[in-house]
Amino acid sequence: MPERRRKWKILLMHLVLLPTLLFAFYFFTLAPKSWEGVDEAVVEKIAREHGREATAPLIDPGSGDLLLFGFLVGGAVAGFAAGYYWRQLTGKDK
Repeated sequence: MPERRRKWKILLMHLVLLPTLLFAFYFFTLAPKSWEGVDEAVVEKIAREHGREATAPLIDPGSGDLLLFGFLVGGAVAGFAAGYYWRQLTGKDK
C-alpha cells in the first residue's frame, strides 16, 4: 500500500509541475524585445544626460557571457572551499 501512495504522489507532483513549467516557459517567450542590462538601461542613460559617453573597458572580456561564466566558476570554487572548511570558519568543533 505505501508503494501505491508513493506512485500517486509522484503522479500528482508531475501533473502540477509540468503545466507550471510549460506556462512559465511560454510566458517568458512572449517578451516583445530583449531585456536591457543595467549598463544600458541606467548607467549609459545617466552618463549621456551628463554629457559623457561610454568608453572601452580596460580589460575587455569580449562579447557574450564570458564574464558571467567567470563569476560562476569563482562562486563555485568559493562555495566548495567554504563548505570544506565550514567548521573552521564557524569555530564549531565536532
